[in-house]
Amino acid sequence: MATYEEIFRASTADPEGFWLRAAESIDWAVPPSRALDDSRPPFYRWFPDGELNICHNALDRHVDAGRGEQSALVYDSPVTGSQRTYTYSALRDEVAKFAGVLAGLGVAAGDRVVIYMPMVPEAAIAMLACARIGAVHSVVFGGFAPKELAVRIDDATPSVIVSASCGIEGKRVIEYKPLLEAAIELAAHKPGKRVVLQRPQAEAAMGPDDVDWAAAMADSEPAGCVTVKATDPLYILYTSGTTGKPKGVVRDTGGYAVALNWSMPNVYDVGAGETIFTGSDVGWVVGHSYIVYAPLLVGATSVLYEGKPVGTPDAGQYWRVVAEHGVKSLFTAPTAFRAIKKEDPKGELLAGYDLSSMKYLFLAGERLDPETHRWASDLLGIPVIDHWWQTETGWPIVANPAGIELLEIKPGSPTRPLPGWDVQVLDPSGAPVATGTDGAIVVKLPMPPGALPTLWNDDERFVSSYMAAFDGFYLTGDGGHLDDDGYVFVMGRTDDVINVAGHRLSTGGMEEVLAGHPDVAECAVIGVADPMKGQVPRGFVVLKAGVQREEDELRAELVQLVREQIGAVASLKDVAVVAGLPKTRSGKILRKTMRGIADGADEPVPSTIDDPAVLDALRPVLRRP
Repeated sequence: MATYEEIFRASTADPEGFWLRAAESIDWAVPPSRALDDSRPPFYRWFPDGELNICHNALDRHVDAGRGEQSALVYDSPVTGSQRTYTYSALRDEVAKFAGVLAGLGVAAGDRVVIYMPMVPEAAIAMLACARIGAVHSVVFGGFAPKELAVRIDDATPSVIVSASCGIEGKRVIEYKPLLEAAIELAAHKPGKRVVLQRPQAEAAMGPDDVDWAAAMADSEPAGCVTVKATDPLYILYTSGTTGKPKGVVRDTGGYAVALNWSMPNVYDVGAGETIFTGSDVGWVVGHSYIVYAPLLVGATSVLYEGKPVGTPDAGQYWRVVAEHGVKSLFTAPTAFRAIKKEDPKGELLAGYDLSSMKYLFLAGERLDPETHRWASDLLGIPVIDHWWQTETGWPIVANPAGIELLEIKPGSPTRPLPGWDVQVLDPSGAPVATGTDGAIVVKLPMPPGALPTLWNDDERFVSSYMAAFDGFYLTGDGGHLDDDGYVFVMGRTDDVINVAGHRLSTGGMEEVLAGHPDVAECAVIGVADPMKGQVPRGFVVLKAGVQREEDELRAELVQLVREQIGAVASLKDVAVVAGLPKTRSGKILRKTMRGIADGADEPVPSTIDDPAVLDALRPVLRRP
């Protein structure tokens, strides 16, 4: 067995050969003769002459190899009290039938399909069905409000939307159909048909453009796999930008398949016949990569879980899932473990479950604080592995490669860069910083397979957002440092996108909503540290002259406004009415200074400030818990 050092050196010394060898584990209709097309930087393309179908690789090839009766997808839903297991044969058949439904509605290769669904198996089936016929899926998290969904509909211009009658959040049933109807009303682009999965918790009224999932499946002719180019898009996944407009991250088909197929055994130590439970949502990149595509590519069993880590019915649900389904690797966000720790600080619920199958706990999504790392490590007695990546990268940048060799674990660090990722830390001039010194974390181009090749219909924004700051480098937007052993320490975001329980949300988008209230003259939203969610937003509003409002009443209105236009996922609950906001002489609000004070730092008065008295008056409000 090669060591981490040997494998990493091979990936940097001969990336072409390294990734072509990795590509041999994928079934190709036309095998690639070369790995990288670097003719038009920074628009790099992987396996440019290869052709494949990722759904065939995820399902059909395992059935063809005689493993059709192995479990592929396990649906576990404590909120509905139900479970369902799909073998590879059964999942292949369901996906082929729904691919036939989409084809029957006129969806063809290259067309877009928006999927707006809760955590049910049909969400994964819809994703794989799109991939089967070469369509491009765009999954939108079910918690988003109509305005956010409408923006994504207008950008992706789908021919069909796939949805469900409702989702379940804790004990609340949220009807999706009214949200979908409102989004379509707001959107300029009008999709042709909407396929609706009826759930018994709340059935939806159907209209002339609606297609019932069950009825359509009953009449469907199964569709076969359509071969696409490796460089063709598999999906669009929207992520918040520093303005209100989301960025449509494009994922190519071939590079993604190769990268995920490599990562499962080498990073997560999960292979064919083994089980991974990824406690996330298919609306986020973690769900795309490690609930749906990666486990199925390697022939593993994936647990799709509908519910929260606590309260359904207790904080022992993750332990129950591990025990009942024989989970080897559990992957979730630190927020989940902070919630479990809050409800069951001594881990007493652990005693009721046999966790002998569980070999690793992987955490990602926001910074893993050392105390949560220590608590989980002591409780479980297994490696607790922090790792770091982004929607844009599709798979981990920095991780402890458990399937190669387990490196020393340093709390606070996601360990070292994986093969293909040349991670550096630069100062504002673009020069490397000294070891232990914080700076901008960047990745030297080209990035490895699986990383975004561009943004949907927006090459210019791709360059300006990620490539313009440092020539020849991808700007991660995170800051941190390297230590003497090459370990990466990610300290936080360097822009105004905040990370709430693993969900990247734009403070600019929230400010747009607050500013739309008729009584608000100006506003600011900052992310402040939170022991449970990593970060939470705090809003500050200045009222228009002459407006007299009862503060609690106005706060309730503003919180509700953000909930309606962005969604409950924003978690904005704290809005303060203030006399003024600190600004520079050029009129820019000093958000960084505000964040520092709110997080407990003794921030000096910036030299660029316009009126120091405004900041002095705001300090007590910012320091309020």
